[in-house]
Amino acid sequence: MSAVEIVRFAVRGLAANKMRSALTTLGILIGVAAVILLVAVGEGSSQSIQRNIQQLGANTLTVSSSTGGGGGGFRMARPQEDSGPRTQARPLTVDDARALADKAAAPHVASVSPVVSANAQAATYDGASHPIQQVIGTYPSYFEASNKPVAKGAYFFNDDVLAARKVVVIGQTVAENLFGPIDPVGKQITVTGVPFTVVGVLKEAGSAGGFQDADDVAIAPLTSVQQSLTGFGPLGQILVKAGSAADVAAAQAEITSVLDQRHGVGGTVAADYQILNQATLQETVSAATSTFTVLLAAVAAISLLVGGIGITNIMLVTVTERTREIGIRKAIGAPRGAILGQFLVEATLLSLVGGLLGVAIAVVGAQFTIAGITPVVVPSSVVLALGVSVAIGLFFGSYPANRAARLRPIEALRFE
Repeated sequence: MSAVEIVRFAVRGLAANKMRSALTTLGILIGVAAVILLVAVGEGSSQSIQRNIQQLGANTLTVSSSTGGGGGGFRMARPQEDSGPRTQARPLTVDDARALADKAAAPHVASVSPVVSANAQAATYDGASHPIQQVIGTYPSYFEASNKPVAKGAYFFNDDVLAARKVVVIGQTVAENLFGPIDPVGKQITVTGVPFTVVGVLKEAGSAGGFQDADDVAIAPLTSVQQSLTGFGPLGQILVKAGSAADVAAAQAEITSVLDQRHGVGGTVAADYQILNQATLQETVSAATSTFTVLLAAVAAISLLVGGIGITNIMLVTVTERTREIGIRKAIGAPRGAILGQFLVEATLLSLVGGLLGVAIAVVGAQFTIAGITPVVVPSSVVLALGVSVAIGLFFGSYPANRAARLRPIEALRFE
């Protein structure tokens, strides 16, 4: 019996029980679609987060205060036994930022931007209100260092910082919620009761992995935010831009040297600050999102296993129902390989059709946003899921096929 005839017999066998074949195929379909879609969601989330990190630029470093003990850069200062012991961590200050901007001490540093921030600040304009997710107080150099270009209007200037002028640059979300179709530039908004004049609107940045709207932000001079919202306390962070991507390592060493001297770090006193560069952050995020994606794929793969068990169950039923047919075919000379091949082909066809339909559904589903994330289909996941579905058909169909091939003709003919 030729291979074509074996396939023809297999197709006829599946067509004889269309509903049962369709339901068996459905199990594989769901499994394959789930694997591809969940991997696509994980990849989409990873790429979204990476894009938001890259927006800061490859030559940007973020200096922030440490808040806990231990290693890994999150270290608190320990008191010394000698003169002038430090009993607690020192916060970052504007003086620290000025020291980092000193070209003699840090020649590889291009710009320094001290940053303070206030979350969820109520803003109003002409009867419209909107809670701004984040109000940032900083220097004009922050816009270039954080890669936040202006779409309308302009940035504020150093004179605005010195004079503590109440001017602000807002994100697209703030502009849409407060002004709608009106041009915000030149208009006055009230932030927690304090009037600010809008001088610019940022270019749309998009969401950070679906969890935070990067356009729901307002950026104002450092002194005006401290004066009106946060008080003149410590800085939240200092954003430092190196001269180029090649200067990042040298700039980081210079920052460490300056801050160690200013904060009395050395000997038994651990650093009370941390420096984060974008390369390190990207590596950390990549590792975390890869683990997340693998976990999602593993969970989805369970449904593929369930689909494979369903194939075994249906093929065993099919063999039992067709025992007499198998006996007749063997009695008239059908070889063992033909019987084995027919049932293996039936199981493989079920899983292959289910796999192809699952791929199609997953590709269509990836065109929609899921939980605020745009899925990105990974070609390797498509190939792997489809290959696994076929392998499942062969593996789980082998036992029923062998059982059919081992039937003795005389016993099969006696079967009722």
